[in-house]
Amino acid sequence: MRDLFIEKLYDMSKKPYQKFFKKNAPWKITKEELLLMPYETLGFHLGSFLTRHHFDMQSKLEDHDVFHVLTKTGVTVPEEIGMQYFLYGNGKRSLYLYMVMATGTLFYPDQLSYFKKQYKRGQSAFSFHSLDYSKMLSIPVTTIRNTFKIK
Repeated sequence: MRDLFIEKLYDMSKKPYQKFFKKNAPWKITKEELLLMPYETLGFHLGSFLTRHHFDMQSKLEDHDVFHVLTKTGVTVPEEIGMQYFLYGNGKRSLYLYMVMATGTLFYPDQLSYFKKQYKRGQSAFSFHSLDYSKMLSIPVTTIRNTFKIK
């Protein structure tokens, strides 16, 4: 029940967040084009992630799915919240991140040890949350993970 509630909150907040807070330009590439990239690239792995989870590219929110790929984070509600803890540990700051962390902590107190572990993982990586990933799609995903010490 709590998963459904959190998912509804996300659905309600996504459009206003895209419109009023995300100032970056949407990427000019499709999921199908990503899947045509060489296997080892970030682009191919992003396309595979989107396909595996039956997702589409979301305008101005593409980086979010890249974070899933780079951190090897799943898509359950606790994992989504955990990824925000990871990003907070990595230095990302945003109103949306704070809202997800606060809501997640309130609704998932049983996951606090997992959230703390993700926060520490984010701290141990070099800052990567603000990169322009649209220009990095042809780079091997392992190179990015190794360069930024994303474990």
